[in-house]
Amino acid sequence: MGRFVVDAGAVLHLASAGIEVSSENKLFAPTLLRSQVLSALHEAVQRGDLPPDVARDRLARVGRMPIRLLGDGVLRRRAWELADQLGWASTYDAEYVALTQLQADALVTLDADLARSVRGVVTTASIEALR
Repeated sequence: MGRFVVDAGAVLHLASAGIEVSSENKLFAPTLLRSQVLSALHEAVQRGDLPPDVARDRLARVGRMPIRLLGDGVLRRRAWELADQLGWASTYDAEYVALTQLQADALVTLDADLARSVRGVVTTASIEALR
């Protein structure tokens, strides 16, 4: 069994590809995942990349995923520290990294830049690790 933090890009990929996560794996994400997924899907509709019904279906799929959302004070403090340590102005990615340090074995992201920037800070894993 693995404990994985999944970022918005990974979750959207799971929903669009219809990938089923193994029941032996536990998924975690910061509470900001909801807003990031909602915004990404809405933006895709506005750009004309997705029809509204497809976007709403993917949003519903994400809503059914067994992802434990966390966002307590300990996570926020650690995200702040990590953003400082990594030289990031934004704390969004730092929340995923902090949650990985606090609760999980690895971070699953499709963002190659993020994966490179956290090398040595947390372990990263591919989408395939979730199957």
